[in-house]
Amino acid sequence: MKITDRTKTLLAQISKGQHMTRRNQLELVLWLSVPAIVAQLSSIVMQYIDASMVGSLGAEASASIGLVSTTTWLLGGLCVACSTGFSVQVAHKIGANDAQGARSILRQAFTATLLFGLMLGIIGLCISQQLPVWLGGDAAIVGNATLYFAIFSLFLPMLELNYVAGAMLRCSGNMHVPSMMGVAMCVLDVVFNFMLIFPTHHFNVGTWQLTLPGAGLGVMGAALGTVAAESVVALVQTWYLCSRSSLLRIVGEQGTFRPQLATLRRAFNIGLPMGVEHAVLCGAQIMVTIIVAPLGVCAIAANSFAITAESLCYMPGYGISEAATTLVGQSIGAARKTLARSFAYITVGLGIGVMALMGVLMYVFAPDIIGFMTPVAEIKQMGAEALRIEAFAEPMFAASIVAYGVFVGAANTIVPCLMNVFSMWAVRLSLAAWLAPSMGLKGVWTAMCIELCFRGIIFLIRLLKAKLIKDDE
Repeated sequence: MKITDRTKTLLAQISKGQHMTRRNQLELVLWLSVPAIVAQLSSIVMQYIDASMVGSLGAEASASIGLVSTTTWLLGGLCVACSTGFSVQVAHKIGANDAQGARSILRQAFTATLLFGLMLGIIGLCISQQLPVWLGGDAAIVGNATLYFAIFSLFLPMLELNYVAGAMLRCSGNMHVPSMMGVAMCVLDVVFNFMLIFPTHHFNVGTWQLTLPGAGLGVMGAALGTVAAESVVALVQTWYLCSRSSLLRIVGEQGTFRPQLATLRRAFNIGLPMGVEHAVLCGAQIMVTIIVAPLGVCAIAANSFAITAESLCYMPGYGISEAATTLVGQSIGAARKTLARSFAYITVGLGIGVMALMGVLMYVFAPDIIGFMTPVAEIKQMGAEALRIEAFAEPMFAASIVAYGVFVGAANTIVPCLMNVFSMWAVRLSLAAWLAPSMGLKGVWTAMCIELCFRGIIFLIRLLKAKLIKDDE
């Protein structure tokens, strides 16, 4: 039996009300988590490769992207929140065996999310010129930072389309196609970036001379290569969702794409707390960037590289979190509260174990990880120190990430969002502002480590003591 067939069989047990042993539950968690982890890791590997390619151009090029990276995450996170508002509804419909209702929400989601992505793109273009100045960027990096952010903003509707298609496939239990698309995007990104960032290369292989064409666009090439890869994958993934998905195929079916008020209201109630939370958290990250900026160009570049490298560690947690959202969401749709709680505990435990292992690996190989992205000795040293501080927080970071995915699947997002906001602003920012003047970049990352441990603890308490599912649902 194929893995996909086995996954479908196990997922069907949820909607049909069949008994699931603990072994069946763990098996299903693994079948869904592994492809999701691969997809998340491929996304970060793409960023890692981008950073290494740009890093070869020098500290200023790296710093120009690092300066606006938090704001790009802000806009990307708002797109994710918007798509999640609809995908959670689809998961509940699938759990309730209402495939027609799921497809109806999907059609509405396409219209609403694309309009939202277009609106964010226009806002991004309008602020692109002033944003690097607002963030305290040095005059030497403002121009490239503006150009990078403007290109990113222009393609936000395609980014939103990619998020929606992937989220819909995952909530239906299909983790494999988004995983493969993530790997494909990584490969395309390498090819496009190599051709666009660097000038034409000539190589001698024996008596043969090979020529690799290149546009030599530098930072602009990095932006164009990334959005081109995302656009190709977005179109392919959307085609698969609409024409090949067994549960959500809408090609050839009658139905309106006009959003209904009830669907929008439900999406708003789910997505708004996530969007506000992400905006506030990214606002805090921007404040961290402002705290780091006076420390110098090397500190900005090292901070950006360390954030990208640390993503390799925590993205498995986000992959498991996606599996948790799907499983808890479908269990709730099937009115199986006990099963939903069981999936919650299994996924959180798995996330803590996996990210603890990743933390150990990150601590051991920190110099090599940073060294791959930059040849500058000072940046390598500062980035490696930051990673080794952060390694101690990974298990508790995992607890907060996966538990949050559990609450999203339960459409219970308000309190977890407030917890994230409080932790970031009250703990991380205050500690970073206090420690940075005396400890430099190490102080900023020490504050991050302490805050993430605190966040994990409060999320575990919330998961264990609070009601996962409201009694009226």
